[in-house]
Amino acid sequence: MMTDAAKGGEIGMDGVTPAEASPEPDLLCIYGTGDLGRSLGQRLLQTGYRVVYGSRRPRSCGPLPRGAQVLSHAAAAQSAGLVFICVHREHYNFLENLAPHLQGKVLVDLSNNLKKDIYPEANAEYLQRLVPGAAVVKGLNTLSAWALLNGPLAGRQVYLCGDGAGAKQAVAEVATRLGLGVLDRGSLSAARELEDFPLQLFPEWRLPLRLAVGLTAFFFFYLLVRDVVYAYVEEGRDLSYRITVSLANKLFPTVSLILLALCYLPGILAAILQLYRGTKYRRFPDWLDRWMLCRKQLGLLALGFAFLHVVYSLIIPIRYSAKHRLISRVVDELKDNKSTPFDFDNTRAWGTDSFYMLGILGFFLFILLGLTSLPSVGGMLSWREFTFIQSKLGYLTLLICTSHGYVYGWNKFLRPSVYKWWTPPAYMLCLVVPSVVLVLKLLLLLPCVDHRLTRIRQGWERTGTRAEKDENIATHF
Repeated sequence: MMTDAAKGGEIGMDGVTPAEASPEPDLLCIYGTGDLGRSLGQRLLQTGYRVVYGSRRPRSCGPLPRGAQVLSHAAAAQSAGLVFICVHREHYNFLENLAPHLQGKVLVDLSNNLKKDIYPEANAEYLQRLVPGAAVVKGLNTLSAWALLNGPLAGRQVYLCGDGAGAKQAVAEVATRLGLGVLDRGSLSAARELEDFPLQLFPEWRLPLRLAVGLTAFFFFYLLVRDVVYAYVEEGRDLSYRITVSLANKLFPTVSLILLALCYLPGILAAILQLYRGTKYRRFPDWLDRWMLCRKQLGLLALGFAFLHVVYSLIIPIRYSAKHRLISRVVDELKDNKSTPFDFDNTRAWGTDSFYMLGILGFFLFILLGLTSLPSVGGMLSWREFTFIQSKLGYLTLLICTSHGYVYGWNKFLRPSVYKWWTPPAYMLCLVVPSVVLVLKLLLLLPCVDHRLTRIRQGWERTGTRAEKDENIATHF
């Protein structure tokens, strides 16, 4: 780390040495010596750039990355043509005084706000107003200090916006050299949109979480009424202890199976829509687009509920109520001097073993689907391998998990006692959606339907569809 005195040479009244009069191409300037500024400087140094920090107190600004220089604000601005602004908006006032030194420079605004709509204008627009002679580019603000210092940047996408094409190109070259993917969002008027990106809280998870919470709440109260309230009202028994484990272990697989079916239902609806329209070139409705974009999140939530079901199933035999019931049954058989005869036609044994086998196999495939959805794993697979696992094995997982539910209640639905207050058991309700999905998928696999759908997805259109499409496009514009 070097100070301005260590640079050598005489410093003029404005803090600029003659040697610093012209910017050096691979020298980048950073204003801000906090966590973000230090992390960005470290990453730039590792990439091969030379870095100079501009500071109010060059001799006492704290530890900086090894190999970086530190100068006064004016000297640092004069030495580099591209300046990264890593300070908060409320500290931008010093830049107004530096406007003569920042004339013709490219200023990259990395700032974010704590909440939306705090200020009447975007931070980057405010910065452009303070320094009208500079070219302000908003970008890289979606990168955190931790990601810059520790996380891999390869494959990550960042957004840029600005009014100068040359300025955006210069910033894009630096970002590309860092391993980032760059997406140009247009003029500086898009800065507020970019500044709002980091303030979003799991935007892709909103719809899946709402569905999961809604299904969980519905089936929780449904099971509560059937398993606890019914026993208390009709039989005078207090079974409230079942809420924590028994009721939850019915709730988790129910929600999991429905969420898994909802992962594949939008793809089937899209195929039916393409068959109906006779083309693949017309956009899907917005609700279907949003649904298809969150299928990964739906699948991961379904896997989470399935995992909870497995854990709860393992602890059920060690519960007090389960052990008490088993001991009481053994004692009753000893008193009566007789035992429960084995089912010699093996019907119950076959049903129980098949139930467990399907559950174990379905959970294994569930885990496989979840692992391949991770970017680090999915990136190692070819397109055909990924499609085979997520589509072919995905439907197989849905089929096995649905069969797991059918085997569980294969003969229970015939008993009138299971329809408490004339309501069907929860497992019967949860089988409706996956059964519909599997039946529709089976229909789409029929040779005549599959052949037509394949042709449409390869670009074939029904007669007249192209004209209709062109007319719709012309009307839209």
